[in-house]
Amino acid sequence: MNSIKIILFITTATVVFCNSCKNNSKKIDTGLSGKITISGAFALYPLTVRWAEEFKKENPNVTIDISAGGAGKGMTDALSGMVDLGMFSREISNEEIKKGAWWIAVVKDAVIPTVNANCPFINELKIKGIKPEHFKKIFIEGTIKTWNELIPTKSKNNINVFTRADACGAAAMWAKYLGHEQEDLLGTGIFGDPGMADAIRNDKYSLGYNNVIYVYDLKTKKKYEGLEVVPIDLNSNGKIDEDEDFYENLELIMKAIKNNLYPSPPARPLYFVSNGIPENPVTIEFLKWILIKGQAFVGEAGCVHLPDSIIGEELKKLPVSVIDSLTIN
Repeated sequence: MNSIKIILFITTATVVFCNSCKNNSKKIDTGLSGKITISGAFALYPLTVRWAEEFKKENPNVTIDISAGGAGKGMTDALSGMVDLGMFSREISNEEIKKGAWWIAVVKDAVIPTVNANCPFINELKIKGIKPEHFKKIFIEGTIKTWNELIPTKSKNNINVFTRADACGAAAMWAKYLGHEQEDLLGTGIFGDPGMADAIRNDKYSLGYNNVIYVYDLKTKKKYEGLEVVPIDLNSNGKIDEDEDFYENLELIMKAIKNNLYPSPPARPLYFVSNGIPENPVTIEFLKWILIKGQAFVGEAGCVHLPDSIIGEELKKLPVSVIDSLTIN
């Protein structure tokens, strides 16, 4: 089973960290007990699983149930009270704020354009990239339909465009980069990040987009087999300049996101959302732990740390009784 299929498997099931789970690591019983339920964005799912594992080492009497299903599901479940926290991967809208959405930023990542690694035009694409205005003509206007309209080739093969069928942050941020909304994106609709990755892998003429962690293997730091990244010609000069060439491995793209070389959008913060300020003490402690101790696991999960100044601002959103004795190192 390859790595992409493994990710697909774990995201289609709910992960339950139960009180009876065994852990060989030494546990520090803080006396905290209770349950947290979480659903939502695929982009934040793997890191949230990691955070939950580490949090339980200090709090073995806490149960954390986590399921992926897209940012839209995370917001809907949070606002309806079905879960304590929704994993969310786009900006919170005014409509969602009016409905009572509360949010806290925890990390940063990005959406990147992807093609099949066996695309016949991959060498040309790596040299020339695709201009932002051409992405718009492909995904929004539909006026560029074939590969020979992008690169010098006699081939008239169609660009098989894929987009996300589920309400999700990846599609929303990719659309925002192109000056539009998710509903404006053209292409065959695919559910979830793992589904998008598989669709791209199975079609050598495909073009889509994925969150970083579904493109790069977190262990090897290299791109998953069958996937390749299309560089964005950010300055539209018809070639990928040295300061635009940062896709070869996970470390390079993370550095580009951190240093704002990769644009935002489609880079963006990832959030937890809830229906109003959380009142469950266990939920509050988990969020506090994420912003203080949990940042140590961000890099290994293929995401980028928030600046200390931003973390300080996010901590202020939590109830004062929880954070008045905290200091950020």
